[in-house]
Amino acid sequence: MSDFENIDFRKAKIAVVIPAYRVENQIQKVLLGIPEYVDLIIVVNDASPDDTQEKVVAIRDPRIYLINHPQNQGVGSAMRSGYAYALSQNASIIVKVDGDDQMDLGYLPYLIEPILNNEADYTKGNRFLHQVELKQMPLLRRIGNYGLTFMTKLASGYWNIFDPTNGYTAIRAAALAEIPPEHIANNYFFETSMLCELRVINAVVKDIAIPARYQTEKSSVNIPREFFVFLINLTKRSFHRILTRYFLFDFTAASLYFVIGTLLGLFGIVWGIVKWVASAETKIPASTGTVLLAVLPIILSVQLLIQAIAQDIDDIPSKVQRFTPTRGSQELWKKVTDKKTIIST
Repeated sequence: MSDFENIDFRKAKIAVVIPAYRVENQIQKVLLGIPEYVDLIIVVNDASPDDTQEKVVAIRDPRIYLINHPQNQGVGSAMRSGYAYALSQNASIIVKVDGDDQMDLGYLPYLIEPILNNEADYTKGNRFLHQVELKQMPLLRRIGNYGLTFMTKLASGYWNIFDPTNGYTAIRAAALAEIPPEHIANNYFFETSMLCELRVINAVVKDIAIPARYQTEKSSVNIPREFFVFLINLTKRSFHRILTRYFLFDFTAASLYFVIGTLLGLFGIVWGIVKWVASAETKIPASTGTVLLAVLPIILSVQLLIQAIAQDIDDIPSKVQRFTPTRGSQELWKKVTDKKTIIST
């Protein structure tokens, strides 16, 4: 682990955004645990029906600002509100921390350090690097994470990351300002949509080993419903990324592999089905040549698509760049802030 004694966290304006919903029993502990070097704490009360707002206001910390949503809009919408206000206050690094005390604030420096040292534009926790603590993770969540991780890699292009739904993140404000706020999902697809949008601007993303920490509180997430939401969104994002990156904005060898591989695969499958149906109707076995004409294109298709994916993996951003947000993107984020009422505690 890194030594933080020689790192001056004050050289950056650090903001922490906390989306809050039904966390009246944990929010004060989270707020009191935020380190002194954090300059700005933004709590977004997403129309929580409990005493979350009262608990936040009760803590007299000049760094805390409260945003109240009149209606529940989802964690992504809450983060958009918090992000927008942090940008308006000229924060340079923005950290996301949940209000349910499931994120160990002792690991905050590990998320911030790579951004301060220009090693990454976006850092996120990875619970799968700690096998002992990982056993605390509910089995259903663990299984779902494995499946969604592969789909997220395909949809985002970040083949080097794992545990994509981990919400313990930090982002360089200059990179965030380049992302159109309307492209960020309102719901629990928020973290994944962020990865997809970061790939569009070629941001460098880095995983940070952070243990899982689950409390006794019951999750409000409807897992079956969210699974289908993720599956649909990830499928759309995968096709959109391949279309834009390899055909709209560029055309490389990987583009040819995708085209030829897809056509050969479709030909082999259609030819095979047609001949299989014909053979079943006539009771005459298909000839060796007929079978090979179906099998060989499919084999070649798989090889070409694997080669395309291999080139896609080699294309992962690794060098931090200087972001220069456009006036248009800045105005979009400003509009998000203008719609909110900010309460200083």
